[in-house]
Amino acid sequence: MPASPVDPIALTAELIRCPSVTPEEGGALQLLERHLSEAGFTCTWVERGGISNLYARWGAAGTGRAFGFNGHTDVVPVGDAAAWRHDPFGARVVDGVMYGRGATDMKSGVAAFVAAAIDFVRDTPPEGAVVLALTGDEEGDGIDGTRALLDWMDARGERMDVCVVGEPTCPDRMGEMIKIGRRGSMTAYLTATGVQGHSAYPHRAKNPVPALARLVDRLASARLDAGTDHFDPSTLAVTTFDVGNPANNVIPAQARATVNIRFNDSHSSDTLSAWLRDEADGVAAETGIDIGMDIKVSGESFLTPPGDLSALVTRAVAAETGVTPELSTTGGTSDARFVKDHCPVVEVGLVGRTMHQVDECVPVEQIEQLKAIYLRCLRDYFA
Repeated sequence: MPASPVDPIALTAELIRCPSVTPEEGGALQLLERHLSEAGFTCTWVERGGISNLYARWGAAGTGRAFGFNGHTDVVPVGDAAAWRHDPFGARVVDGVMYGRGATDMKSGVAAFVAAAIDFVRDTPPEGAVVLALTGDEEGDGIDGTRALLDWMDARGERMDVCVVGEPTCPDRMGEMIKIGRRGSMTAYLTATGVQGHSAYPHRAKNPVPALARLVDRLASARLDAGTDHFDPSTLAVTTFDVGNPANNVIPAQARATVNIRFNDSHSSDTLSAWLRDEADGVAAETGIDIGMDIKVSGESFLTPPGDLSALVTRAVAAETGVTPELSTTGGTSDARFVKDHCPVVEVGLVGRTMHQVDECVPVEQIEQLKAIYLRCLRDYFA
């Protein structure tokens, strides 16, 4: 008698009940290791920087093409637990909707592709390999998560020929969008330093506040570009301006501001960093105020050009949802920014409207649909 299909709804519930708030593993990867090992996957723990990651492979290396999935089991903090209508780690289903932290981002996506992979290799063993790269460090800094897995794979000659990341990709309805790229993200921390003094004697001080305000206004007013073929225009947002001065009669010695840039493929972090420093140097020269800058780059912009992989995923989404998805590069960053250096990658997943919110939730029918999409991707890829 054939084995029963793996229930992705039940697996999602099991994962939600694991309190895997970054950087805690919480039992989520251990749970997946049990399921995958029983299904014949070879599982390897990849540990780095105190972070646990799991690499699972069905099929011997060098036996054919390898289709990969990437996803994370870590979740953001609950926040005010009293504000939740349902236990954030209870996975309660009410009127066909499952509630819990990670329900959308992205334990349901992981459950869907794990269930699809297990069913696929059991029922139609391919001439090739199925690889699952599962991380516990996507919601954190990401340094020791998917990057650690890819470094480990490269060192051992392990490969994925293509990869699907199971992040939520749809704004409002299932199937409407897949991601073929992402904007880059970088943050500049600005510190303007002058000389503290009495506000009644400003000539004896050097006020950093107007200088920093001038710089921030120039940056915020700049038009970075008009967009490119696959990307919207780049954006710069001022996220904070801090002086920390409680006295109304003291000119402060320092002022700080932070700006975040989301940029398209007409820029790199290097070119934007040079522009930021040129603007800061210009204001410093005009005002005599020293302006320091620290820059943190979360990821470069990237694009997987429309082609065989995006066409494969598009056909699967349309077949299972009746919706032809838009190929998009909108939204924030994801671990696809690391995978793109390893192999072609696209993202396809659920509607993400409640991710990171109180009462995060997912209609259970979407989990079933997502498993069907992933299963069709596997069947079509190896057909």
